[in-house]
Amino acid sequence: MSEQDGAEREFDIRWADSAEHKEPSARARMLAARWKNDPPGPVPFRAAPERLSRRRSSWVSTVVVLGCVAAVIVLLGYINFRAPY
Repeated sequence: MSEQDGAEREFDIRWADSAEHKEPSARARMLAARWKNDPPGPVPFRAAPERLSRRRSSWVSTVVVLGCVAAVIVLLGYINFRAPY
């Protein structure tokens, strides 16, 4: 094979997109075969209510972060107030 043959065989995305039949990916084929006999159960859109403790911890962490930011702002203001000009 010459180098020119390789250039002629270069993949052309327009040619691939115009294909009449597109084969699914290996993962899609695997899941289709698995779900044929054993379909997956429903998955809720929102988190289960049993995770309320996790929700509270997210509020606590938010308050801690905002408190730290406020403390840094106050500290920088105090340093700027005490600095001689």
